[in-house]
Amino acid sequence: MLKRWQFWLGVMISAVFLYLALRGLELDQAWLAMRTANYGWIIPGVVVYFFGVWARTWRWHYMLRPIKAVSLARLFPVVVIGYMGNNVYPARAGELIRAYVLRKKEAVSISASLATIIVERIFDGVIMLLFVFVSLPLTPMPEELRRVVVLFSLLFFGALAVFFVIAARPARSQAVYNWFIARLVPPRFQDLARGLLDRFMDGLHCLRSGRDILMIFVTSLVIWLAETVKYWFVMHSFDFSVPFYVLMLMNGVVNLATTIPSAPGYVGTFDAPGIKVLEQFGVGRAVATSYTLVLHIALWLPITLLGFYYMGRESVSWEDFGIATKIEKERSNP
Repeated sequence: MLKRWQFWLGVMISAVFLYLALRGLELDQAWLAMRTANYGWIIPGVVVYFFGVWARTWRWHYMLRPIKAVSLARLFPVVVIGYMGNNVYPARAGELIRAYVLRKKEAVSISASLATIIVERIFDGVIMLLFVFVSLPLTPMPEELRRVVVLFSLLFFGALAVFFVIAARPARSQAVYNWFIARLVPPRFQDLARGLLDRFMDGLHCLRSGRDILMIFVTSLVIWLAETVKYWFVMHSFDFSVPFYVLMLMNGVVNLATTIPSAPGYVGTFDAPGIKVLEQFGVGRAVATSYTLVLHIALWLPITLLGFYYMGRESVSWEDFGIATKIEKERSNP
């Protein structure tokens, strides 16, 4: 399993964010807002959300094509199991679980599929920043949030640039990492290291074509707009209304915040930033808190339950999760 200190670090960070989210909250007002909400609006929100999950599956299917063509019907359960893993394990371990299950079911190497998953995450981060940038001219933003946006911009756009360079010059990149392997890796592990990196390079094949890059970007935009539509549906359950671009901003901010290590399910790191954004636009603290907590549950619960179902249907066991997290530990401690 993951290192114990990583787990407890995530718990402590979540505790801090929860304190910030709930500090000064009038619990009776928050409970009243939750008790009087019209939860029927969550149903179309869940439908739209799973359209986004299907779009995620199509994106991954598209990115995996140079490695192996896997049908959407076979890939969808793998995606759902992976996202369920993100919800019940800390440190986004579900990404590695997804790669492991794909290897088990379709014989796709973990290194290659992890490369595509990392590219997914980078494009997701770019879309989140795009949502924030679109909202910037329309909304006042605290200085500390602006600094965070600048930091994430450097991180995601920098990573994307590096991956573009690596994918555009595979022979040069291979020569560089082979040079380092020959000088830094013990001889008995050199073939293993080369094999892992060669398969990782295979996973970056999707970045060698401008058409493929455009398709990944557009699909990522569709995915996150669909999720924002769910924010909009859930908003109608409560007694407040903000423009759609505010929900785009909230979506961007909370998902950037969830890249911070936290307890499983992004406890606190999702909630505190979301509440803060809504308060910036005049939504009362009690209503903003109630809405954000209900939204968090509505995002977390359906795909987690479906992930448990697919675990049983696809004969994926908790031992498989343990093996996957053990692989992660070995990767971080060569």
